[in-house]
Amino acid sequence: MRFRHTALAVAAIAAFSTNLAWADAAAAKKWIDTEFQPSTLSKDQQAAEMKWFIDAAAKLKAKGINEISVVSETIDTHVYESKTLAKAFEEITGIKVKHDLIQEGDVVEKLQTSMQSGKSIYDGWITDSDLIGTHYRYGKVMNLTDYMAGKGKEWTNPGIDIKDFIGTSFTTAPDGKLYQLPDQQFANLYWFRADLFARQDLKDKFKAKYGYDLGVPQNWSAYEDIAEFFTDDVKTIDGKPIYGHMDYGKKDPSLGWRFTDAWLSMAGTADIGIPNGKPVDEWGIRASADGCNPQGASVSRGGATNSPAAVYALTKYIDWMKKYSPKEAIGMTFGEAGPVPAQGQIAQQIFWYTAFTAGMIKPGLPVVNADGTPKWRMAPGPNGPYWKQGMQNGYQDVGSWTFFAKHDADRTAAAWLYAQFVTAKTTSLKKTIVGLTPIRESDIQSKAMTDMAPKLGGLVEFYRSPARVAWTPTGTNVPDYPKLAQLWWQNVAQAVTAEKTPQQAMDNLAEQMDQVMARLERAGMDRCPPKLNPKGDPNKYLSDKAAPWKKLANEKPKGETIAYEQLLNAWKAGRVR
Repeated sequence: MRFRHTALAVAAIAAFSTNLAWADAAAAKKWIDTEFQPSTLSKDQQAAEMKWFIDAAAKLKAKGINEISVVSETIDTHVYESKTLAKAFEEITGIKVKHDLIQEGDVVEKLQTSMQSGKSIYDGWITDSDLIGTHYRYGKVMNLTDYMAGKGKEWTNPGIDIKDFIGTSFTTAPDGKLYQLPDQQFANLYWFRADLFARQDLKDKFKAKYGYDLGVPQNWSAYEDIAEFFTDDVKTIDGKPIYGHMDYGKKDPSLGWRFTDAWLSMAGTADIGIPNGKPVDEWGIRASADGCNPQGASVSRGGATNSPAAVYALTKYIDWMKKYSPKEAIGMTFGEAGPVPAQGQIAQQIFWYTAFTAGMIKPGLPVVNADGTPKWRMAPGPNGPYWKQGMQNGYQDVGSWTFFAKHDADRTAAAWLYAQFVTAKTTSLKKTIVGLTPIRESDIQSKAMTDMAPKLGGLVEFYRSPARVAWTPTGTNVPDYPKLAQLWWQNVAQAVTAEKTPQQAMDNLAEQMDQVMARLERAGMDRCPPKLNPKGDPNKYLSDKAAPWKKLANEKPKGETIAYEQLLNAWKAGRVR
């Protein structure tokens, strides 16, 4: 009798399992038909990829893993993941995902807490690749290269195609291993009102005053001339004030991003070298020749944080904001300033994130034409007078999947499945269309992106061009991003309020950075800790051959511009400019 009941139970379980597998496949088909379009895969290929996820998840559910929790900052791409893709993952695999959306600063704070306690609050994290130097040195974060080949091999999608990801150079540590998987990325570019730049009356007026054509500025001199022209000469468009610049200056953590996101490298503070200057990076931190050990930020230790180029960059930031942007700008945060250009009274912005694209193309905005095409365009940012060919051109944000090495292996595996699911070829093109933060070469080159290009103001052309590799996140010279990043906004704010001169503010910042790195050196790190150079005469390091660069006799050379169409043609021909 007992045997009969057992046999019936086994049969019932088998039938239930078969039905469950069928339901999962049906769920996959539903999502493929209704949500995961367009895709660079055919529907049959998508179904095959989803079958792999179903089978992998079944093994983890058999081990008791039915729910995981992950976290990311709040941007459109992650909202789509949290609200739509997490639901799809649960219906298709049977594993529930609690995908928390919190502010970027809170993500970093929770990550720090987890690193200090040794216990990860979440099963998976989307953290900026700016933390790559931190993750590598503390040894708390899992090395994905070894995981995919070893313990995580059975949980790694055979169709993951790592070479198709465009941001892996930014998530690779000095040991050549991948520590984070890119989930979304966006660049910091130049934004301008192409409709105003095309007006013959304004072109004639500009050329008469400055002696060269109104166009996309190639250097900071031209940017400054254009800012002055619109603010002081044009003054109004259609009865409303027009400003030649937009920025933000409130004493707030977001003020730091304005600078750590490569403002100094745009001026030319760092050494030549991609993705970041070698041996001196865009934060002004010098590292050993192998990129392993940070050696100092101040010029007296061979760094460039308080070098002439860095002081010039801070000076221009303050001057332009006070002279050419709306008077409210100085009291705004990053979040408050972001939507302002869409309101129609800004002619150009040197420091504009492509993450704002979706908010710039909404029908009915003053910066959108009746046919839905934008009145504005994006282009490579202009370079400061210290900048040289081969240097980093600007910043790129790459939010990337990150996992703790000593976290529960099965929960990590399930979170790794979800990370692969939201970046898989089945789902990634639709996610790119929603959030406009592309991560795969195959998506960028797709017909869907070609069709969207006319409404995206240059986004597709930029990501298809060789130019994109010169826009890079914070690099591996930065040994502890959370500790060092917070020093920036506090010091910059004192220059904005004129409590300190730009030179004094940067001197103080460089000294504080050296103090933090000295503490890290004393405390020790798992790999590549700072080894500070002794303080010496700054003149020993200042040079016209390498960073830190000597002060230029002329920091405002003649302005140079280029026609936007000429720039697009250069991109299509495979050139940066």
